[in-house]
Amino acid sequence: MDLLIGFTTIPVVIACGAALAHVGVLDARSQRTLGEIAFFVASPALMVVVISEVEISGAVANFGASATAPVVAFASYAALVRRRWRQDAGSALIGALSASYANAGNLGIAVAAFVVGDTTVAVPTLLVQMMVVQPVSLMLLDRLTGRGVGAWSTLRRLVTNPLTVASVVGVTLAVTGWELPRVVDSPVRLLAGLAIPAMLLSYGAALRLSPWPGRAGHNGEVLVATVLKMVVMPLVARLVGSDLGLQGHALLGVVIMAALPTAQNIFLHATRYRTGEDVARETILVTTLCSLPVALLIAVLLG
Repeated sequence: MDLLIGFTTIPVVIACGAALAHVGVLDARSQRTLGEIAFFVASPALMVVVISEVEISGAVANFGASATAPVVAFASYAALVRRRWRQDAGSALIGALSASYANAGNLGIAVAAFVVGDTTVAVPTLLVQMMVVQPVSLMLLDRLTGRGVGAWSTLRRLVTNPLTVASVVGVTLAVTGWELPRVVDSPVRLLAGLAIPAMLLSYGAALRLSPWPGRAGHNGEVLVATVLKMVVMPLVARLVGSDLGLQGHALLGVVIMAALPTAQNIFLHATRYRTGEDVARETILVTTLCSLPVALLIAVLLG
């Protein structure tokens, strides 16, 4: 029941965003504004809170499998796009992220607690995505969309990106055991509570204000990204995890993290950089719909 509640909560909030757009409360401009608020304020606060509370020492054993699965999915999408579709580099990057970037920071923590009984299984995915994949991807998006010119500009944008900075702060707190002063911690946690609803409402509004799924002309890319995300990633995680000696709940955790739907913040990045929005939007929708039956199947087979 907890798993079912966790996976049904997200579509309900998305539907609220779509309803607000339908009645005119949110238009295209306000939808983007909501996404900007999530990007610059709420999501960084959430990253500080989530990463600072994880147990870093528990992440070492399943790090290899958690890192290998998204790399395979990312590289496979990039290779297929190069052969089949003529996408610009920015759109291809967003598509590859849609095929490999799991919803670990939001749904992953809840699933780890409810299904596996151990939130530390989400740590490797969180760290790989927050500390490596996301900073590098944002740096590339800066370059590809003309927001960064020259090495110094790229480096400056990387080290001042709010999500990157927040991730570094979170890891520092987790490793050292330090705690933020209450006068800082309280507003950070309050803002963190805004991140997920803001992202989901913005995403729901975008669904309503955009062409219906399947009509944007990117069905092939969405299909490839979905198969890589929901089938290939869990299989790779299962094989690599077994080879590394993982079993029981540890193996279940690695596989079920790989089977999480595409994270909503990929659409946030697509909106922010105005590239690959159709593929990100539709892949998130399809993988979110597929994630519950896939997760239940994995839980039955490995639980």
